[in-house]
Amino acid sequence: MLAFVEELYGRGSGLRVLNLGGGDVDTATPIGFMLFTIMAALGQMEHEIKRERVIDSITKRRNAGKDRGGRPQLIVDSRIRNARRLIEGGETAAQVARDLGMFRATSRALR
Repeated sequence: MLAFVEELYGRGSGLRVLNLGGGDVDTATPIGFMLFTIMAALGQMEHEIKRERVIDSITKRRNAGKDRGGRPQLIVDSRIRNARRLIEGGETAAQVARDLGMFRATSRALR
């Protein structure tokens, strides 16, 4: 966002943000540009803090041997082995997908 605002400023234009922090901010003015820069820096800092927390949480759960969350695995290992056996036996990926209730992309990835 800062690069975009600087590009506009270089072209003699500005960005007017309505209701940023309770009031309008016009980046064509020095005070408006400063306020916009501060708000952008705070947003970036907040993003980085959240990112660090997520990475830290995943690392702690992994080290503790716990589930890391995410989507539950819908296809269990036995179904994967069965799909691979059928594909290696000459069945098409599309047919294996239909028979086992999988998406075709999933069965193609098992080759």
